[in-house]
Amino acid sequence: MHPLLEAIAQRSSLNSFDPQARLDDSTIHELIGWASRAPSAFNLQNWRFIAVRSDAAKQRLRQLAWDQPKVSEAAVTFILCGVLPDTDQLPARLQPSVEAGFMPANMPSSWQQAAKQLYADSPRARRDEAIRSATLAAATLMQAGQALGLGACPMTGFDAPAVATHFGLGTDEIPVMLVAMGRAAPGNWPQKPRRPLQQILELA
Repeated sequence: MHPLLEAIAQRSSLNSFDPQARLDDSTIHELIGWASRAPSAFNLQNWRFIAVRSDAAKQRLRQLAWDQPKVSEAAVTFILCGVLPDTDQLPARLQPSVEAGFMPANMPSSWQQAAKQLYADSPRARRDEAIRSATLAAATLMQAGQALGLGACPMTGFDAPAVATHFGLGTDEIPVMLVAMGRAAPGNWPQKPRRPLQQILELA
C-alpha cells in the first residue's frame, strides 16, 4: 500500500495523549510547513495557526474547550484560524507562481478580479471560504502529523468567541477548530468502521 494511503487507513482521532511528550520548535515548524500546502481558493492561503504549547496557555484553552483533558495533555493544541478573503493580497500571493515560470504574468490580475466578484457584497461567501480553507489545512496538518508518527484529534467543542478574545484573533479571523497533537497514550481506539460505500456514493 502507498504510504499516504497507509497513513489514511491508520489515522484515528486520539482521546488520550502522553502528557510528558513535547514537540520542539523545528517539528512544529515542519508540521505547519506541510499544512500550508493545503489547497485554497485562488491560492489565497487564508489561514493562520496558533500553536498552544505552554502549560499556562493550554490550561487557558482547556477551560474554553469544555475542560477536555486532551487540550492540555497533547504536546500542542493548534487553533486553526480561517481568515476572511482579502483580494488585495492576491497579487502578492500569486507572484511566486509567476516568478517560478508556470503562471502567466497577467493571470494574477484576472484572478483578483474574479475573486472580487465572487466575494463582493457576500459576507457569507467570505466566511464560508475562510472555514473551507482552515478545514483543508487542518486535514493536511493531521496527515502530516500521522506521517511523522504523531496522533491528533480535531475538536469543535469550544467557545469560539472566547477563544478569539483570549488568544487575540483579528476581526477577520475565525477560530474554526482545534487540533490536539502529540504522542499517543495507551488505550486509544483504532479507526472506527466507516459506512458502506453504497450509502454514501452516487455515480452520476
